Amino acid sequence: MRVSRIQAEENRQKVIDVASRLFRERGFDGIGLKDLMEGAGFTQGAFYKQFASKDDLAAQASRRAMASAFNRLSSAAAANPDDPLGAIIALYLSTEHREERLDGCPVAALGSDAARQGSDVKASFEAGIREYLEMLGLCVAEAEGKDNACGQAMAILSTMVGAMVLSRAVNDEQMSKQFLHAAAKSVMGWSAGAAQKGQLR
Repeated sequence: MRVSRIQAEENRQKVIDVASRLFRERGFDGIGLKDLMEGAGFTQGAFYKQFASKDDLAAQASRRAMASAFNRLSSAAAANPDDPLGAIIALYLSTEHREERLDGCPVAALGSDAARQGSDVKASFEAGIREYLEMLGLCVAEAEGKDNACGQAMAILSTMVGAMVLSRAVNDEQMSKQFLHAAAKSVMGWSAGAAQKGQLR
């Protein structure tokens, strides 16, 4: 039975959504096409009707993952207009985010993997990272009125991503939390006082 164009596009979007989550959990090379398609409820044979290659899917899934993570951080900032940067830091460096492998930040989950991928995947990450930096830069400029908001945004993002990677890489729960808290303390200087509001967990 032929699938309508609308249904075919819905199926394709479902595969991208599932892949964006499974890649974050297992890595680009940690899951094959068969398991990806089964995770979306389809057979492997349907893959090449929807995508040119696994790299094509990886690039689209990366864009979807970056957009999803950006929207969550942006929503947290919008919900806390008095301290948007503090809200972003608190959400990003929370133990909840640390445990959220499927839906967390793709830069922390896949950054080292992305470095070994092709230009299309890297372009997806670069576009998403630029959005992160723009959002953080606006928050810094609003809170501090600093001239070097872009450089500070890069420092904040680098610190947060590094802390999340390290906190996930160790078995010691205390050390894991210390990475998150040390990073939060380091970057909170650009915030309007999230630490005093008790937002950090």
